[in-house]
Amino acid sequence: MINLDIPRKFKPLVRQAHETAAEVLRPISRKYDQAEHERPVELDMLAAVIDVMNEGNSEVGGTGATGVRRDANDKSQGNRNGTNLSTALSVIEMCWGDVGMVLSMPRQGLGNAAIASVANDDQLKRFKGRWAAMAITEPGCGSDSAAIRTTARLDGDHYVLNGEKIYVTSGDRADLVVVWATLDKSLGRAAIKSFVVEKGTPGFELVRLEHKLGIRASDTAAFLLKDCRVPKENLLGDPAVNPEKSFAGVMQTFDNTRPLVAAMAVGLTRACLEEMAHILESCGMAVDYCKPAHRQPAAVSEFMRMQADYEAARLLTMQAAWMADNARPNSLEASLAKAKAGRTCVDVALKCVELAGSIGYTETALLEKWSRDAKILDIFEGTQQIQLLIIARRLLGKSSAELK
Repeated sequence: MINLDIPRKFKPLVRQAHETAAEVLRPISRKYDQAEHERPVELDMLAAVIDVMNEGNSEVGGTGATGVRRDANDKSQGNRNGTNLSTALSVIEMCWGDVGMVLSMPRQGLGNAAIASVANDDQLKRFKGRWAAMAITEPGCGSDSAAIRTTARLDGDHYVLNGEKIYVTSGDRADLVVVWATLDKSLGRAAIKSFVVEKGTPGFELVRLEHKLGIRASDTAAFLLKDCRVPKENLLGDPAVNPEKSFAGVMQTFDNTRPLVAAMAVGLTRACLEEMAHILESCGMAVDYCKPAHRQPAAVSEFMRMQADYEAARLLTMQAAWMADNARPNSLEASLAKAKAGRTCVDVALKCVELAGSIGYTETALLEKWSRDAKILDIFEGTQQIQLLIIARRLLGKSSAELK
């Protein structure tokens, strides 16, 4: 059974992640928010340290997206606190510092999660130590990943990819991009596969970098693929098209990454609440947990409500990550965590700006920036609406065709 306390072996990791967020990320947070598209060079050394930590202990994750595999029938290890949980805990602390910086961390991209989740042993060796972005979204395909129109056609020893990808996080800075494409549009989601495309491959063109509302430290790219030839060994997972297995395994990535996006939202939510607590205290409105909410000032009552939502989001996130470590099907829990944490983060950030008044609306404090950063956490890795749809399908036992 899951233990809600931080596992003893992860406490040093959590402490180090918090110290890094406080001493490295927070001090340069505003700098790179204002200098959009400028690469945070301070993160290079930090990424190197994380690489060393990960090499030394496979049970301790870094700050970005990872994947862990375990045989669901293997009961010999009992309950396990592994990479998914440790990574979620470190992500919470790091995103308390700055979300955009965490997304800019070298070799910690969402594409790395796809490789870790479904790559074979040879691919794991070939792509080890390289930074991988993830390219799913297209101009006509956002929340409905099954509508992907980028095509992949087998030609000898290569797949030929054609299409357009947008909103690729770290697309400019990464070494590799995991591109989702379909082998046969008529077969729907079953024919969608993921391909590792190396930067510099002919036919793989960077079109532009996006200007964004928040997470400005992170680059977001758009790509055009025109007769881009990718070695067939770079297809992740099973190359066979099996109509009985939707997405043929690539959706395993989301079961690992959605809890991590939820963890990002939990970290940012906590940052907002801690700042709001300082503001309330400076105004002489300390929270008294011995009194019911309706007997306290309105601002304090709202603060207590936000704390309750935060705690619910945090617990759902820990549950989803723990289930992934223990090879328990967690698609429902991953979507619950992502939906709750994303919505809570946006609501809390905007409410804190409102309650803080002029303090929250100026660039003299980070609340203004956090309110902009928060919105993406309710959008990427599946929007709020998509998560609620997935949850409804799981609870009602409906397929995607039956409940749209």
